[in-house]
Amino acid sequence: MTHLVHFDPLLFEAGDRFAREEFLARWERMPALKFAELIDGVVYLPSPVPIEHARRDHILQVWTGVYASHSGVVEVLANGTWLMAESAPQPDVALRLRPECGGQSRDMGKYPAGAPEFMAEVCGSTRSYDLGPKLALYERAGVREYLAVLLEERRLEWRVLGDRGFEMILAEGAGIWRSPIFPGLWLDEMAFWRGDVPGVLAVLEQGIHSAEFARFRERQRAR
Repeated sequence: MTHLVHFDPLLFEAGDRFAREEFLARWERMPALKFAELIDGVVYLPSPVPIEHARRDHILQVWTGVYASHSGVVEVLANGTWLMAESAPQPDVALRLRPECGGQSRDMGKYPAGAPEFMAEVCGSTRSYDLGPKLALYERAGVREYLAVLLEERRLEWRVLGDRGFEMILAEGAGIWRSPIFPGLWLDEMAFWRGDVPGVLAVLEQGIHSAEFARFRERQRAR
């Protein structure tokens, strides 16, 4: 028999509207609730995470985690709640230049605040607001790169913040994506969709051993 978890009292539901402080205060009184977001004052409660979402999320975390560990100046925050432009999004992966190394985000109490340099979302059941209200929020807040993993189409959309807002970039030959913000952060799209983690890491390793990555790491460490 399936047992549903009930919160007594139920402190918010999808579609409710709150100020960020009220939303966070209510959420902290529901410790069993792990995923919730406030986007421009509206509460979103994601559906249960299917296996395909979990697989892609895992690869993103491994990929960004290895990059961060080699850089020494970059930090990965997975599924963390951000204080961002009076909202509280909970991205699948955020990659930021550490604040003490000149990054544009900061810590505010127990939450990261501001806009990380890079965010990634796996878009399945949450597609309508990952590519709608959340995309608009990230753009407005100043997230410099936004990677959307479209499960249904099996396609990546990589956006970079320009003078006119987010602009789509394209993969290079052989389907290799290269981050313009984090030098050496390279992603093999074919290996990603095959679920070939060693293949993903092999291309990332090439990026990590590139001259551009070495210059980036030394420049940030010298701050």
